[in-house]
Amino acid sequence: MESIRCLILGGGPAGFTAAIYASRANLSPVLYEGIQPGGQLTTTTVVENFPGFPGGVDANSLMDQMREQARSFGADVRSGAATSVDLSARPFKVVIDGEKELSAESLIIATGATARYLGLPSEEKYKGSGVSACATCDGFFYRKRTVAVVGGGDTACEEALYLASLAKKVYMIVRRDVFRASKAMQAKVFATENIEILWNCNTQEVLGDGFGVTGARLLRKDGTVFDIDIDGFFLAIGHHPNSELFAPWVETDPAGYIVTDGKSSRTNVQGVFAAGDVQDPTYRQAVTAAASGCMAAQDAEKFLLEI
Repeated sequence: MESIRCLILGGGPAGFTAAIYASRANLSPVLYEGIQPGGQLTTTTVVENFPGFPGGVDANSLMDQMREQARSFGADVRSGAATSVDLSARPFKVVIDGEKELSAESLIIATGATARYLGLPSEEKYKGSGVSACATCDGFFYRKRTVAVVGGGDTACEEALYLASLAKKVYMIVRRDVFRASKAMQAKVFATENIEILWNCNTQEVLGDGFGVTGARLLRKDGTVFDIDIDGFFLAIGHHPNSELFAPWVETDPAGYIVTDGKSSRTNVQGVFAAGDVQDPTYRQAVTAAASGCMAAQDAEKFLLEI
């Protein structure tokens, strides 16, 4: 069984930043990229809000650079995903792809969170070409254009309000006849002139021209089917943190996000740290994920020095 001093699970901004810092601290980190190398960031196209790139940067290119930087400092970056873990005692036991067994003195969980989608083939087809699950990431591309937001909770209202400050018009597609959002958030939406709420509606299909989104086909509760013309289709029906594998040992909140100790990356299991979207239900940005990866590596370094 291979023994690893610092094992990092997840190949997004949090994981790669942790690998960069852990390598520079001589922790000999091994990073497994998981089932989505590059993380959620690779579901978008151009990233315009990551510092250091005034003209924006291609998302896949940014992750390639992070990967290369981690390797340049000595990180062992590998393909594969953890399929089982045992965190009951150190060294921790981890199995990769159901085959390779590892033991780890410290573990950084950076497995991210997955945006919830409707599951439509047309939605998948235009993902990154008009379909998005992050208004903060992609809203800038829809200035003076028309977009739709799916959802009726606080997140959906926040996304709609943000987009309304950029777009010409925002439709909110709500499957019930009421919002689930707080009264304060509802009041802000109702007061925003360029937001139109489509109650009792479900999306049947995202419409496009082969290159990008051009509309959406909706089904009302009464059976009426109608189309709306839009340039962007934003999902705001929640995220699912990829924490199930660790939940028997690591404390999570009711939504499944890993709970960390105060402002640190420490979990309730000594030697296990969490970084990125798997522990962040609030910001979910590449830059905040990267920052938490730095924190996790430094917390792991301190832990390993003290044992």
